[in-house]
Amino acid sequence: MANISIEGVGTFDVKDGLRLAQAIESCGVDIGHRCGGNARCTTCRVQFSDGEPATYTRAEYHKLKERNLLGEARLSCQIVTGPPMTVQPLMRVSEMGWSDPGPDLDSTVQPEAAWFNEVELADDAS
Repeated sequence: MANISIEGVGTFDVKDGLRLAQAIESCGVDIGHRCGGNARCTTCRVQFSDGEPATYTRAEYHKLKERNLLGEARLSCQIVTGPPMTVQPLMRVSEMGWSDPGPDLDSTVQPEAAWFNEVELADDAS
C-alpha cells in the first residue's frame, strides 16, 4: 500500500503503483483529467508539499515546459503511487464548473511511459 496525503482532505492508503490521478479520485477528490490522462491538458496538475518524484515522463516534462509550469506543478496522470506523497490538487471539477472530470483513465500511464530526470530531459530537448 502507498500513503498519500491530500491537503485539506486527509491521509489515505491506496494501491501501490496506481496512477496518482486515480488515487486522488479514489479518495473522493474530484480532480480533473480532461484529456483522459495523456499529458495533453494539464487539468490533473498538483503541487507537492512532500514526496515529489525526482523523475518525469517525457510527455509530462514537455507539457509542463510548454505551459510554463515546470517547477510549479506536476501532472498526476503521469505519476504512480509508491513512496509517501503530500499533494494539493489544483483543478477540481467542482471548482472549475465542469460536468465531469474527463474521460476514464487507463490503468497505465499514457502515452507509454519511461521516466527520466530533469537533466536527461533538458539534454534531450537540445
